Amino acid sequence: MEPQRSPLLEVKGNIELKTPLVKAPSRLPLPGSRFKRGPDQMEDALEPEKKRTRGMGTASKFATSYPRAPALTTLPQTQGQTAALKVPKKTGPRCSTAVATVLKNQKPGPAVPAQKPGTAAAPPKPGLKKPSKRPAWDLKGQLCDLNAELKCCRERTQTLGQENQQLRDQLQEAQQQAMALGAERMTLEGELARVRAQAEQGQQELGNLSARVLELEERLGMQEGLVQELQKEQLGFQEERRGLATRLEEQERRLQASEAALSGSQAEVASLRQEAAAQAALLAERGERLHGLEMERRRLHNQLQELKGNIRVFCRVRPVLPGEPTPAPGFLLFPPGPAGPSDPPTHLSLLRSDERRGTLTGAPPAPTRHDFSFDRVFPPGSGQDEVFEEIAMLVQSALDGYPVCIFAYGQTGSGKTFTMEGGPGGDPQVEGLIPRALRHLFSVAQELSSQGWTYSFVASYVEIYNETVRDLLARKGQGGECEIRRAGPGSEELIVTNARYVPVSCEKEVEALLHLARQNRAVARTAQNERSSRSHSVFQLQISGAHTGRGLQCGAPLNLVDLAGSERLDPGLALGPGERERLRETQSINSSLSTLGLVIMALSNKESHVPYRNSKLTYLLQNSLGGSAKMLMFVNISPLEENVSESLNSLRFASKVNQCVIGTAQANRK
Repeated sequence: MEPQRSPLLEVKGNIELKTPLVKAPSRLPLPGSRFKRGPDQMEDALEPEKKRTRGMGTASKFATSYPRAPALTTLPQTQGQTAALKVPKKTGPRCSTAVATVLKNQKPGPAVPAQKPGTAAAPPKPGLKKPSKRPAWDLKGQLCDLNAELKCCRERTQTLGQENQQLRDQLQEAQQQAMALGAERMTLEGELARVRAQAEQGQQELGNLSARVLELEERLGMQEGLVQELQKEQLGFQEERRGLATRLEEQERRLQASEAALSGSQAEVASLRQEAAAQAALLAERGERLHGLEMERRRLHNQLQELKGNIRVFCRVRPVLPGEPTPAPGFLLFPPGPAGPSDPPTHLSLLRSDERRGTLTGAPPAPTRHDFSFDRVFPPGSGQDEVFEEIAMLVQSALDGYPVCIFAYGQTGSGKTFTMEGGPGGDPQVEGLIPRALRHLFSVAQELSSQGWTYSFVASYVEIYNETVRDLLARKGQGGECEIRRAGPGSEELIVTNARYVPVSCEKEVEALLHLARQNRAVARTAQNERSSRSHSVFQLQISGAHTGRGLQCGAPLNLVDLAGSERLDPGLALGPGERERLRETQSINSSLSTLGLVIMALSNKESHVPYRNSKLTYLLQNSLGGSAKMLMFVNISPLEENVSESLNSLRFASKVNQCVIGTAQANRK
């Protein structure tokens, strides 16, 4: 525990070290002539005393609880100098006047002498001798001295507190007087400013009135000059009026002549109107005739197509690709047509040597020649443009309202997809039948628009894989299960549910659809081809035409079908884990192709039942295979000797189709 200190020692320490008794100069009035000085002179007189007070070191100070209020105190006169009153420095006359008023109202009082530096005890009272220093053992005497000193300090503290309270009351009264004087001064200044503003406004109004008088005088002079000018102009106008009257008489004479000419012109206009009416009647008559000629053209066009056959078969032999062996001379022969070499070929001869047969002499057996006849045969050198030129008229029949169906049939790797869609890279020279057919249709529809026909085209692209219909235009993550359904109750039109039907009007839109379909089509590697189409792809274009002026409508589908590769099971099987899947695909493909042949034969024989539903392919295309449709089949064969068996099978199937005859086609018009 800390040792207990004496109360007297603690009070003495607070007086000497901690508690400042006087913090600011005294506000007591000073005697003599210094009190009559102004505030600025008094502040200058206090500066030396202030410096001397700061250098006293341990001089006694008094702390006040109002640090912002200026304080006044008295300092002892030392070294022949009289203490000066220090007043806080304020800017402006208002503060100086308030401080002077306070100082004038104060009454002079006795000055309190200050303690000497380094001492904390009060000076001894007059008439008493200064006590001598007590010995160290006289503790009781020292305690009495300290008690006396403490009592003196307390009395002085009480006196200073009372003086400080009086000074504070005086300061508050002075501040209130200063605030009242400041408010009165502000009121007077505001009144002065208002009077000055009124005076300035009056001066300004006077100046404005003077300027207005000058301006009116100037305008009066201008008006007088203007009146003189107007009088001169009036004289000129009178002269001009007389001239105009003369001209008016002349114009009236000319007007009479113009009216006579107008009468003649009106008679001429009436004659021209009669002539225009006659021209309009002639134009209407020619329009009727043009329409009749268009209908006659369609009839003759359809008749020409019927003469060529509603079922036509073209044979196309693809060229030998780089890296493939060159066939022996005479393996494929293309005899010229009836009119000579200039006539397009319609016959094809294929030589096949059978090494299994022998002769008695041991010589190799003679090759067997197989002859086939079709509506047109395209040798390996035929281009895509030459092929399309032959079917362009058939494609145009779709615009006339006749359903059209074009097949590409053949073994794997014989060029079916190339014939229908074309080659990669976007080369115009190798474009297939689909982009060329749509470009041709768009062009002809644009020409017919001048005759009042308007056409719309809606495209869809599906594939039939293992008797399952899939939408080739479906985006990733979209589309559901596709089924073939009637468009509505009592409707003969068939649609594929959950398939996209996209309106098209230009070639770029068709190219985008073909690109998407190539990415989605099912392909696989077989022994005949690295990428073989394992499904039937069906591109359908629904064409709708209308002639609003005559109330005519027509509509028909155009079907462009790329059939899956037709081959027997053994050559097309791929070795490996997927052998069973390839076998199932081949069986499904051959079954649907057989059903297609049966449907065509039933239509040719006019049978009561046509097995459309035996295959999804024939069920989807039944409206484009019947008697009201036009059908064309491309049989594509390979030029290689190693594929001679598959080529013979394809040619024989195509020959059977070529021998079929379907009834007369009828246009779908309303």
